[in-house]
Amino acid sequence: MTKKQAREDAAGRLTRAAVIEAALEVLEERGLEGLSTRAVADRLGVRMNTVLWHVKTKARMLELMADAVLGGIDYAELPAAPRHRVRELAGRYRRALLAHRDGAALVTGTYPAEPHTLRLADRLVEAALEAGADERQAAWTAWTVNYFVLGLVQEEQAAPDRYDDRLTRAVDAGAHPALHRVAAHLGPGSFEDRFAFGLDALLSRLPR
Repeated sequence: MTKKQAREDAAGRLTRAAVIEAALEVLEERGLEGLSTRAVADRLGVRMNTVLWHVKTKARMLELMADAVLGGIDYAELPAAPRHRVRELAGRYRRALLAHRDGAALVTGTYPAEPHTLRLADRLVEAALEAGADERQAAWTAWTVNYFVLGLVQEEQAAPDRYDDRLTRAVDAGAHPALHRVAAHLGPGSFEDRFAFGLDALLSRLPR
């Protein structure tokens, strides 16, 4: 079976899932700035109108791509303790974003009410409720975890090489005394520790 045949349904028609798969391949090759419906059509060897028939607009295509990225989250063997579960879900969310070039930038720019996105949100809210949060705190905890993970991973994916010393050279002890004092902790190689620190701060707000 050819790759083209694998992307068709039983009637030999291109599927929407195949369009999104091809779009993710283009994202991997060109990054978010190089992604377009025309590039996806070229990847599939079809007219651009064929792609648009499935996704309607580029914005809609991005929503479906973002939901597909979240489809990479594994929900097996989650911790029973709710705080630990939130932490694990956030970690798996981060890994799903990191698995795709510009994954966080892609998801940040969308607002999909799609199955994989809703599943993650539901699991986060469920864990927060079990941890003793009321309805508003549970909802806002899920939002805050989402904002934190997206922001950190977006910076992580755009970060310069860990040996880039521009920040160190720019921070002057006289002009930026506070930054100079903590400069050793501002490097691009500390994302894992920043992630753990941020989650600790968020989870400390839960009642139990």
